[in-house]
Amino acid sequence: MDELSRFRLALTAWAAGGPQADAAAAVARELAGGDVRTIVLVEGTSDQVALEALATRYGRDLGTEGVAVVSLGGATNIGRFLDVCGPPGLGLPLAGLYDIGEERHFRRHLERVGLGSGLASAELEPLGFHVCVADLEDELIRAVGAEGVQQVIEAQGEMRPFRTFQGQPAQRERPVEHQLRRFMGTHSGRKALYAQALVTHLHVDRVPRPLELLLTHVRKAF
Repeated sequence: MDELSRFRLALTAWAAGGPQADAAAAVARELAGGDVRTIVLVEGTSDQVALEALATRYGRDLGTEGVAVVSLGGATNIGRFLDVCGPPGLGLPLAGLYDIGEERHFRRHLERVGLGSGLASAELEPLGFHVCVADLEDELIRAVGAEGVQQVIEAQGEMRPFRTFQGQPAQRERPVEHQLRRFMGTHSGRKALYAQALVTHLHVDRVPRPLELLLTHVRKAF
């Protein structure tokens, strides 16, 4: 296991608390003192996959740059991770990606750990925390376009399941963009699969704004 993966595991165990937290904290502190310079907190694995895939398309290796993209396992865990990554813990530079519906969690806990006061939405961006208008899937679908997304689904061998999904009574009258977004969340691992595939497929001049700004921010931090 490489050191970046060890750091992510240690950080997650530390944030979770419990009997292993102290040992995990020691590992995380040791690794943060070496190769890890910036932590990017994202809601789930699909966000992590998308950012790392996009960085690769730009010829960048986030691990080499000392940027650890860490999945929170859900937006409501942001407080625990800020406690261990932010001023109360490692004190490393932070950035993040979140869905608009979860902004209140990020704003409240960033303020709580001393990274802002009375933060408005526009004030999160200069801190390095960038918002997806709905969520990552929505951003990527708009960037690639409904037709392009269906080409990606075809390439993944999933067009038949998608057509079956479209035929469900609850989906028939909905816009195709909505159907595509819902389809990506129907099976475990599908969001991450399509995060990778759609980032690989999209044109570099159509990169979603929050992903572009976040990668620019961590390059400046580096």
